[in-house]
Amino acid sequence: MNHQELFVKMALSAWESHNERVNKLLEQLSDAQLHLETAAGRNTGIYLLGHLTAVNDALLPLLGFGERMFPELDVAFIKNPDKSNQPMPSLPILKECWKKVNAELTDRMKDLSADDWFTRHNAVSEEDFIKEPHRNKLNIILNRTNHQSYHLGQLMYLVKK
Repeated sequence: MNHQELFVKMALSAWESHNERVNKLLEQLSDAQLHLETAAGRNTGIYLLGHLTAVNDALLPLLGFGERMFPELDVAFIKNPDKSNQPMPSLPILKECWKKVNAELTDRMKDLSADDWFTRHNAVSEEDFIKEPHRNKLNIILNRTNHQSYHLGQLMYLVKK
């Protein structure tokens, strides 16, 4: 295994680990807990689940895996903050969307070679990528893993409520 393959393996392992942690936490938390704020005046668990789902869904076109599965989630979970009175899907629907998006991402990620991970993602132009080759697909996964980790930390506050 060369260094590039090793780095990809490490990054994808971290991505998968964080997805598993979110999945375990979702199994542990009741629906009532997920409707609570993570702290006074902060996001609710259901909002964070919807937000993470919408962000992961946006990875599909960004990584060249095809169209988004649930673009309608953006209004409630990306374009607006929690408690903005935007219509939200029910918790069971959000949990199903979360599972479907991550299953699709996992399947598609397995198809990429180590070299593929170091190619540009679809939000950067070819010209900019020449100047900034770090703006690649693997960097997107590193960024989104950190994002997911941050919100997982928030969701953990619901465990004792």
